[in-house]
Amino acid sequence: MKTDKSRLRFVLCIRSNGAEDLEPRKVYQVLPDRTASSEEMLRVIDDSGEDYLYPADYFTPVRLPQGVARGFSAQTARYAQTAARSARRS
Repeated sequence: MKTDKSRLRFVLCIRSNGAEDLEPRKVYQVLPDRTASSEEMLRVIDDSGEDYLYPADYFTPVRLPQGVARGFSAQTARYAQTAARSARRS
């Protein structure tokens, strides 16, 4: 998925309530999803490398310097590609 680098959004996980692919005190990238937002949910790329909906109150927004945000985004993309390759091999 192509992302407009100037509109990258990130959140800090403040609780996971048992969600296995979220880690409190970790930063995650948010993908735009108006429907999810209207239902107080966020579409987050979690530790599985996939995007899933989570309750918005699991997170708090964070502002990252542009260079750091690009680095997070690139790292997330690499992780997702690796996870996809691993899943195909299984």
